[in-house]
Amino acid sequence: MTDRKVFFDSLTKRIDEVLKSKKSRDDKLQTVCRLLKENVPHYNWVGFYLVDKKKQKELVLGPFEGEPTEHVRIAFGKGICGQAAKLEKTFLVQDVSKETNYLSCSGNVKSEIVVPIFKNRRIAGELDIDSHVLSPFTKEDKDFLKKIAEMTSELL
Repeated sequence: MTDRKVFFDSLTKRIDEVLKSKKSRDDKLQTVCRLLKENVPHYNWVGFYLVDKKKQKELVLGPFEGEPTEHVRIAFGKGICGQAAKLEKTFLVQDVSKETNYLSCSGNVKSEIVVPIFKNRRIAGELDIDSHVLSPFTKEDKDFLKKIAEMTSELL
C-alpha cells in the first residue's frame, strides 16, 4: 500500500524535525509518542521503555501517550516488551489473546508491536505500540517503526 508508505514518510519528516529541536530528551520522546498516537488511527498506546542503567536487565517506562499502565518496570523476558528486550528483536503480535507470556495493560488491547532501540550495538530501550484492533500492523508499520527507533536511539 503506497499510500501508507507516503504517509509514514511524511510523518518521519515531522518526527525528524522534533528530534532536531532544542527540547529536552523527554519532551522529544513525548512529542514522538503524541505524533504517532494522534496520526496513526490504530496506534492506541505509544510509549518508550528504557533499559534501567543500574539493573541492566529491566525496562523502565519512559514517555508515553495513552491510558496509564501499571507496568512501569518490566524484567527482560517478561511479557512482549521483556521478550523483545531479552532477544533483541522486534515482536509483532497481531492477537495478544493467543500469547502465553503477555502482560495485559488493558482489556481493550488486541495487538502489539515492540521495536528494540539500540545504541552502540546494545539494547537501550524500545518503542511499544498497542492497538485496540486485531491484526492492524503491516510490513510498512514495522519498517516505519524500526526507522523511528533508529532515529530516537541518539537520545538514549
